[in-house]
Amino acid sequence: MSARKPATPAPGPLEDYIQEFDNLFAKRSQREACRRYLEGLLLPMERNKTLTGLANTEPVEGAQHAAAQKLQWFLSESTWDPAEMNQRRVGLLREKAQTAPTRQGVLAIDETGDRKWGTKTAHIGRQYLGSLGKIDNGVVSVHSLWADERMYYPLEVEPYTPAHWFEKGRQDGAFRTKPAIALELVEEAVAADFPFRAVVADSGYGDNLGFVEGLEHLALGYVLALKPSHSWWHPVGEVGSVEEVVQTYAWHLEEPGAWQKIIRRFRDGHEEPWWALEAAAGPYGPEKGQRLVVVSTDPATLPELTTWYLLTNLPIPGSVQAGKRSLPTADLDEVVRLYGLRIWVEQSYKQVKQSLGWAQYQVRGDLAIRRHWQLVCCAFSFCWWAADFSESLALNPAIHPESAGEGEEKKKPVREDLPVLAEGAPPGPRLVGALDHAAALLAGVVGQAPASSVTSSP
Repeated sequence: MSARKPATPAPGPLEDYIQEFDNLFAKRSQREACRRYLEGLLLPMERNKTLTGLANTEPVEGAQHAAAQKLQWFLSESTWDPAEMNQRRVGLLREKAQTAPTRQGVLAIDETGDRKWGTKTAHIGRQYLGSLGKIDNGVVSVHSLWADERMYYPLEVEPYTPAHWFEKGRQDGAFRTKPAIALELVEEAVAADFPFRAVVADSGYGDNLGFVEGLEHLALGYVLALKPSHSWWHPVGEVGSVEEVVQTYAWHLEEPGAWQKIIRRFRDGHEEPWWALEAAAGPYGPEKGQRLVVVSTDPATLPELTTWYLLTNLPIPGSVQAGKRSLPTADLDEVVRLYGLRIWVEQSYKQVKQSLGWAQYQVRGDLAIRRHWQLVCCAFSFCWWAADFSESLALNPAIHPESAGEGEEKKKPVREDLPVLAEGAPPGPRLVGALDHAAALLAGVVGQAPASSVTSSP
């Protein structure tokens, strides 16, 4: 058998990264297209990440250019499996010490929607789009991500298909709700033996009984948001919603009552006082199977953007429930820490998707869309994979303020930058900025990371 012809290499460490995927592609043309696609995705946002943009051709007429047609073929007609690429990508992250997941992290569930025009694109429909905050025509996908205070990366993504695509609508056996898809993603993470301390998700999942019961059936810990209006069955005249529960607990700065002050320390070094309440009402309580925890920057006014209403099944340390259940325990600090890791999803993930062209695909088929998404995930994961975190993160007190020494030690100069991934890359107009932008992306993501620690304050 003759040796494979090598593809034109990508610059610097990107070539080393892509070589890990080469045996997933049967033809040299596929290996070439993979390199050009990832290079294009990693270029600064001044370039669109459409097929014509990635091929460096004109937006409309350039679609017929050979370079654009090759990338179109790579997404739509070639034979590679995006699921295999995703498995390889996650495997590389698990293998490297700096990116390997630990049981102190969380499995975050989220969904996002992006506007698309027309009716022919797979999974398209009028539905709520998170990126716009309103109902519009577009495509929605459900994601699972692993995260801790250091980093986060996507694990799986699955498109949500609106009911009108099915012959019997929502009654069709093939139709799946977003919480049902999310639960399948959790099951896949468990089957892959991915370590995490709890599943975290917003109120779209916390208020869904089927999703919560599914996590209980899997014997997994969770910290899920609830809407303030979340309620349960109760006799007339009794407290029956989260809003009503909070109103029964008085708070004054001098006399906080049942509210407990906690301090959240952020990556830029500043601290914020928050308040946490272990509430008891209806089916929830400190010694029940599910706890209701309310967290806010101001218990007097409960501002919408900085108030969390949380449902968790993690028992309190030393409680009766802790002895009954095999789940890890969590005090109020830990509950706040775990849910606080969702900020990766709310800020960093959306930032990276916009920078890497998540929704800029110019294809309509299901398989082609999935391939584009997996290539975007590979581009993002490359940023973590290639960076020397053992030095850059550990020595930067803005990221790990607790790592700085006492007194004068904190004044010593430290590295403020992340590694320049383009170092040593061969020059050339087609490659200018690709790897530099990867480092800049990573620096921006880390700068928006969750609080590095949470502690109680008397």
